[in-house]
Amino acid sequence: MQWIARLKPTAGTGINELLRVPLSLDVWERKGEVLVVAAEEEQLAELERRRLAQVERICTVADYKTKAQPRTEPDRQDLDQTENTCEPDS
Repeated sequence: MQWIARLKPTAGTGINELLRVPLSLDVWERKGEVLVVAAEEEQLAELERRRLAQVERICTVADYKTKAQPRTEPDRQDLDQTENTCEPDS
C-alpha cells in the first residue's frame, strides 16, 4: 500500500541523509527539516527500522486522490461534517 507520509529526521540524521537513502522515495514537499513523501509501507518501515526518521502516515495515496476529485454537487451532509482532508499540509 502506498502512503503519503511526513518524515522528520531523528537526532543525528538530517534531510540530506534521508534524501540519499536508496529507497526511491517520491518527495512531494520539503519544508525545513520535514519531507512529505509518497512511499510504500515497506519503505516507511525500513526508515523506522533504521531509526532514520519519525514517520507520520497521513493517508493512503488512493484516499488522497479520491478526495482530490472535484465533486459536481456537494452533499449537504458533507458540508456539516468535519473530517481529515488527507492534505499533507493539514
